[in-house]
Amino acid sequence: MVRVVKAEREQARLEPSRLEDLLEEGHRARLFWDAVGGLDLSDFYERIESVEGEAGRPAIDPRILITLWLYATSEGVGSAREVARLIRTHAAYRWICGGVEVGHHRLSDFRVENEAALDRLLTQLLGVLAHQGVVTLRAVAQDGTKLRANAGASSFRRKPSLKKCLKEAKHKVEKLKKRLDRPEASTDARREGARLAAAKQRKKRVEQALAELEKIEEEDGQRPSSKRKKEPRVSTTDPEARVMKQAAGAFRPGYSIQASFDMDSRMGVGVLVTNRGADAGMMTPMLEDIERRLDRLPGECFVDGG
Repeated sequence: MVRVVKAEREQARLEPSRLEDLLEEGHRARLFWDAVGGLDLSDFYERIESVEGEAGRPAIDPRILITLWLYATSEGVGSAREVARLIRTHAAYRWICGGVEVGHHRLSDFRVENEAALDRLLTQLLGVLAHQGVVTLRAVAQDGTKLRANAGASSFRRKPSLKKCLKEAKHKVEKLKKRLDRPEASTDARREGARLAAAKQRKKRVEQALAELEKIEEEDGQRPSSKRKKEPRVSTTDPEARVMKQAAGAFRPGYSIQASFDMDSRMGVGVLVTNRGADAGMMTPMLEDIERRLDRLPGECFVDGG
């Protein structure tokens, strides 16, 4: 019988460690942390309601959440759930958090609630890069890609059907409100409250769908030369989505993402999300977006024909 030292993975171990020792100097996560610390984050701190001397749980430092999203984006990660998983398993994400627990709900809510502030922050960052000569705007390249919407083809309905859906949604909301007000409902208030919230959300989406349908009809009215062969339809799941030709050639509900990059630094300098099926006509809005962010226009533009 040979004598060997075997792996023992069930034995508990206490190993002292410092988060600061997880990353080497010059790691990209450290660079992102320092860069965000040098930006004006007042828009994010002003929204925090938790203050010293009053009851309540303290908020997570916006610098942590911003750095997490910037670093994750640089790694090609766009899912809040995936970022939350990486915080538990990846050294760089653990270092950025610095021992603060961050869940996927908080990550997602932060990105949605601070959309305008994040846009201003990234514009500020582009301005710094342009001032330092990193972003030159000597030439930019623009292209578009299709993004599949979270809506099925069966969710698209015409105006009569949408009005019927709205009537049914309103009736269901009123019915659930009455059930929640009954004394016996207190034993299962949480479940009834969840049903009521879902019914209200359904009613809101149908109302949005009708509003989008009116926009389509108004646009059609401004183009007398073009006549639709069929009545317009809008999704009750994702009202802003439009049926468009995807990369595989099939027609699916989706959006068109337009992106523009500085060709010297390869930094993104403009992004637009539209529900127009074709790229034609999107060069002017992109130039306006670049000028809004950097107060000047690029020297040359490389775009698709048409």
